[in-house]
Amino acid sequence: MDWKLLATTFGTLFVAELGDKTQLACMLMTAKTQKPWTVFLGSSLALVLVSLLGVLFAQFICQYVPASIIKKVAAALFVVMGVLIFFDKI
Repeated sequence: MDWKLLATTFGTLFVAELGDKTQLACMLMTAKTQKPWTVFLGSSLALVLVSLLGVLFAQFICQYVPASIIKKVAAALFVVMGVLIFFDKI
């Protein structure tokens, strides 16, 4: 196992997820239901499944598209999303 990659992935996702709408949704669900462990389990399973889908999709796409092009497309999509959010289009 590549421990450096594991730590980098964990750190990146941990910081990216702090204070995002998913975390806020978990807080609100826990406050509403008063069942923190059930919300924790459901949200943990959802994050694991979404991560698995992302990894499998990336593995498939990387067989056909060079990483440099994927990086550029992802950057362009982030810019487009940022502009749309800035102008209240989403």
